[in-house]
Amino acid sequence: FFFANDPACSSVSEVIAAYPGFFAVCCYRIAHQLFRLGYPLVARMVTENAHSKTGVDIHPGAHIGCPFFIDHATGVVIGETTRIGDRVIIYQGVTLGALRVAKQLHGTKRHPTVEDDCIIYANATILGGDTVIGEKSIIGGNVWLAQSVKPNSSVYHESIMTTKDRDRD
Repeated sequence: FFFANDPACSSVSEVIAAYPGFFAVCCYRIAHQLFRLGYPLVARMVTENAHSKTGVDIHPGAHIGCPFFIDHATGVVIGETTRIGDRVIIYQGVTLGALRVAKQLHGTKRHPTVEDDCIIYANATILGGDTVIGEKSIIGGNVWLAQSVKPNSSVYHESIMTTKDRDRD
């Protein structure tokens, strides 16, 4: 999935040896099993090791389908109660987080759900346990989202850019 979705990638060997997103996802897969088996501290140690090496912070309690691709990796945060479907691609700087943090929220669904076949582009922030990104949706770069998106949707941030000639001031 990594090799098939990155035009800059020349081989599967390159993915294994040089892609921090691949390393982070592999560590998450091991940590998630440890978490499920009742070893949360060891699981966190595995994901924190990956975090220190890659800049990708995936809580071992998150549920992530297969395949799953993080391109460019750095700055990705995936919270404990996040659910991610199959064939999802996310880019650098994406946060799948909670709307608020309080100890009494432990054990509740605090993080978003991303259904199958979605793409989330760089620096998008998606928050809240009730937020669902419907299947086959695309979330554009720099989008801040705290509400659900229907399947087959595109959400993008439309910014206005102004260019001035500095010599005419």
